[in-house]
Amino acid sequence: MTSPTAQRIPSRIDAIAENFFAKTLELAPEYGVSFGLPGYEAAYSDYSPRGTEAQIELIRETLAALETTTPQDDIDAVTLDAMQERLGLDLEIALSGRTELNNIACAAQEIRSIFDLMPQERVEDFEFIGMRLVNVPQAIDGYIASLRDSASKGLVSAKRQVNIVMGQCADYAKDGGFFDKLASAGAALDPSLSVSLDAGANLAKDAYRKLAQVLNDELLSQAPEADAVGREYYSLMSRRFLGSAVDLEETYAWGVAELDAIIAEQQRVAEKIKPTASIEEAKKILNADPKRTLDGTDALKSWMQEKADAAIVALRDVHFEIPAPMDRIECMIAPTEDGGIYYTGPSEDFERPGRMWWSVPPGEDQFTTWAELTTVYHEGVPGHHLQIATAQLQADTLNSWRRLLCWVSGHGEGWALYSERLMHQLGYLDDPGDYMGMLDAQRLRAARVVFDIGVHLGLEVPSQWGTGTWNADNGYEFLKQNLDISEGQLDFEYNRYLGWPGQAPSYKIGQRLWEQARDQVAAREGENFELKDFHTRALKLGSVGLDTLNRALLG
Repeated sequence: MTSPTAQRIPSRIDAIAENFFAKTLELAPEYGVSFGLPGYEAAYSDYSPRGTEAQIELIRETLAALETTTPQDDIDAVTLDAMQERLGLDLEIALSGRTELNNIACAAQEIRSIFDLMPQERVEDFEFIGMRLVNVPQAIDGYIASLRDSASKGLVSAKRQVNIVMGQCADYAKDGGFFDKLASAGAALDPSLSVSLDAGANLAKDAYRKLAQVLNDELLSQAPEADAVGREYYSLMSRRFLGSAVDLEETYAWGVAELDAIIAEQQRVAEKIKPTASIEEAKKILNADPKRTLDGTDALKSWMQEKADAAIVALRDVHFEIPAPMDRIECMIAPTEDGGIYYTGPSEDFERPGRMWWSVPPGEDQFTTWAELTTVYHEGVPGHHLQIATAQLQADTLNSWRRLLCWVSGHGEGWALYSERLMHQLGYLDDPGDYMGMLDAQRLRAARVVFDIGVHLGLEVPSQWGTGTWNADNGYEFLKQNLDISEGQLDFEYNRYLGWPGQAPSYKIGQRLWEQARDQVAAREGENFELKDFHTRALKLGSVGLDTLNRALLG
């Protein structure tokens, strides 16, 4: 096998990957909006069973083509490894017949949230928005057909998730809500758009009302009371989010031990803030410090931007490669009020920058910087922004599937959590308050490993946290003790873990696997190991499953 050169010629494997990428854009044009590509401004995926069948056919066709190939270099070897793992798992999931319904990552949210990525600056932008609004009903109808098909096989999400999504649909569809505000923004730019945008908004609202009605009238009675999904489905989802089949019992035990260690370190830091203080007392001191408090979302947005920009300046060319145009990030207050914090990548040409979004729950208007500085590093640099933008810049070596389409939560979220701890190791979280905030974030993620695996598999509760086996009720009390976040955020997170099994633990487990890979490479390279070079080499691979990452780095 030959090593790639600077003038790398695309291979047959690249051609297969590019074909898969192009056909995926045809089947799921929302990706085109995410990547900022022209021609995808109004169309939606076919969310019906027919759309799933088309995806299955494409996956099978691609896997068959890959079976006949031989890698021409190391880049090809990683592409082949990654595509066979990812597409093989996607096929397994698609054939399971289950249509996802949860509070964070299903078609009910995705059909609406794609509007957040659409430009809203020119008259033409709102003309495209008007075209997409008209297409919302068809997308919703397709999703309803898939939910009914899934239900006919006895595969319905838990009652809790059905009720939550019903509430979200009602919120999206309310008069004066998201769609009406979107129409008003376009009409303010050009009054001649008012009639068409209002009509489109009404169609979209009616579609979401219809979805809420179907959930209430048809699915709610079929939905199980139990939140736990069981070992078989959980194992499948864990592989989906990690790209690795971990020993769930061993990982659960590790999560318990990691949580204990983090709490012990928090106690040590608390006593630095004030001698003999408990963790809770130390946090009260930090919360009462006016220098660590932000009032209002405008102040939050400005502070996020300031810290994100400062991180880029401080880390560029010292600890990481951060060339233009990836040296720009935009911090945003999200148009929703769900309680999440997330990142969206730049358009392929970087005209639309990578963005950090904060979805602030209703009534929350005070924020503490000590608790959130680590979040800026997680979502921005050196976290998601550095990771995603680095991959996007590899057009000379990586095909479009590798650069843009492949995303593995354990790789991506594991890297972001790895970045938080790294920033402490590099000295950017030396302030005891900021360090307490980082430990709080680590504690949250470790608690999620314990909760998520414990509840969905019905494992024994560790003696330090109670007795019996895990369930949704004692799990909520456990989270209350370990997640120091607002009530709105806690409820959002709790419901997310119950409805999206395997995803939340992928952060901490992914961090563990990233750190193990780094340590193994360092041990192999000895005195020749350089951390900056390791990070550059690893990030230029793009997002791949964690087993693929390990094989790529260690050969």
